[in-house]
Amino acid sequence: MSNKYETHGAFSWNELLTADVDGAKKFYGTLFGWEISGMPMEGMDYSVIKAGGEEVGGMMPMPSQVPAGTPPHWGTYVTVDDVDATAGKAKELGGRVLVPPTDIPGVGRFCVLQDPQGAVISAITYKMKE
Repeated sequence: MSNKYETHGAFSWNELLTADVDGAKKFYGTLFGWEISGMPMEGMDYSVIKAGGEEVGGMMPMPSQVPAGTPPHWGTYVTVDDVDATAGKAKELGGRVLVPPTDIPGVGRFCVLQDPQGAVISAITYKMKE
């Protein structure tokens, strides 16, 4: 089986942005039986979700750069070989880059894209541990 963190085009991570992380932990942990624990991350309070012992996603407070009034929502990440090239290609294909390619210390580089119909998805290139 391929590694979702290395395979271009693979769905690899799901992330909840919410104003009430503690409430979300209780709700989803009880609903799905997820293990949810804190993870040190530079400049933010981040929680990792595990299902069956495997890390499958995360939860975090709504970032300040998100427009006021944006409701809590889940985001999906797709692994790509080159985030910068993917952002450029999205624009060529008529999409928009909502968050430009940005480094996540210790994790990799991501961007947030919107397709021509308005759907939003994130692309990420993971930093491989050496």
